[in-house]
Amino acid sequence: MDTSKAVSVADARHADYLEDLKALARIPSVSFPGFDPKEVVRSAEAVAALCRARGLENVELLTLPGAHPYVYADWLHAPGKPTLLLYAHHDVQPAGREELWKSPPFEPTEREGRLYGRGCADDKAGAVAHTSAIAAWLEAAGALPLNVKVIIEGEEECGSDHLEAFLAKYADKVMADAIVLTDTGNFDADTPSITVALRGLAALDVTVRSMDHPLHSGMWGGPIPDPVQALAKMIAACTDAKGRMTIPGVYKDVKKPGRAAEASLKRLKYPEKTFRAQSGLDKETRLLVPAKDLLRSNWYRPSFSVNAIQASSRKDCANIINESAWCHMGIRLAPGMDARRTLEALKKHLKKNAPWGVTVELSAGDASPAWTTDTDAPAFAAARRALQKGYGRPAIDMGCGGSIPFVGPFAKALKGAPALLIGVEDPLSNPHSENESLHLGMFKKAIASAIHLYAEAAALPSLR
Repeated sequence: MDTSKAVSVADARHADYLEDLKALARIPSVSFPGFDPKEVVRSAEAVAALCRARGLENVELLTLPGAHPYVYADWLHAPGKPTLLLYAHHDVQPAGREELWKSPPFEPTEREGRLYGRGCADDKAGAVAHTSAIAAWLEAAGALPLNVKVIIEGEEECGSDHLEAFLAKYADKVMADAIVLTDTGNFDADTPSITVALRGLAALDVTVRSMDHPLHSGMWGGPIPDPVQALAKMIAACTDAKGRMTIPGVYKDVKKPGRAAEASLKRLKYPEKTFRAQSGLDKETRLLVPAKDLLRSNWYRPSFSVNAIQASSRKDCANIINESAWCHMGIRLAPGMDARRTLEALKKHLKKNAPWGVTVELSAGDASPAWTTDTDAPAFAAARRALQKGYGRPAIDMGCGGSIPFVGPFAKALKGAPALLIGVEDPLSNPHSENESLHLGMFKKAIASAIHLYAEAAALPSLR
């Protein structure tokens, strides 16, 4: 199927598509509690209007009690051809520390080949990549080569709390032969990537207490167990001198990467210098794994971290023994690990290593599993061909060190339909932090790849 005309249209209309993205990015659609929910509604309405303007049909806002709105649209005029469900989300993270932004977070600004602004990469670019590829096909050929359904979520950044209820209520609307989830990244701006594994998370709050009020450290210091030191000992007991977790059995069920993922690991070059530059790691700080294992460690192995810790504060610092200390900690779970069992093992290990009879309070905790997929389905081969045509380079399979809550529920709701995680971010996109940005050259290639994907998928007798 000839895609050249649609790609030419996309090239000619690229400035228009970029304006589509800028218009969406100007709306501060922060879905977190405490921010104006009307802005998320306004964002949904703008996405719906864009879908209509770019040729999609049956556009509507889908709602559930207490949830920010989703946007649905479709184009279903290709009988006998497969149906793709195209996913992105229109809600965004808070701006963060506005004084650290080099341009206002909700005024998208082009600078040195990138578009800066909150949501410009995560994930309004994903939504616009879908609408742009559809518009290019419709203008070039008057029709799409296959059927599409579009779901643009409104609460992904705050945890997709209503997603499973949404998928149950609107099951007919989401059914498709494969799903394309455009909310992930590429290995770099030149290397197209399919994310085939996501780490899960087992996390909890830990409070350690030894008395009912703070005490003068001079008058009482010596006999009194310090809960801050007790918590520090408990945290330290979770890893050894090389940073490897010491929780019994924690590595037992970790799965090895699949064949294609293993081949990508061997092919990819990721020098320690590049890792340090991208992460901002201090020059004197040593790595916890050999440089050759950086990607394997980040994508396919579990890790332990302490995300926040508090006992009094810098502002309130005084010569006291604090009555309690608190922290939030978690384990990033690799594919194969049982989330609930890992959480219980962490709790048991913390209690076992609590010194001096201090009181330990553990929250119920969160436990979300890792995700991985079999890449043998024909849809993956089609995606690799499309990405190579769009980027001019072979695509790779990669993992993601983070978690994406919506992937598992969507894969379950579509009853085993292939899930293609193809994103528009790169290592410099800085999502969730200040100066989030989109590589404009990569955005153009992502749209071209989507155009090719529709043709590649349409030519297959089955995507599964």
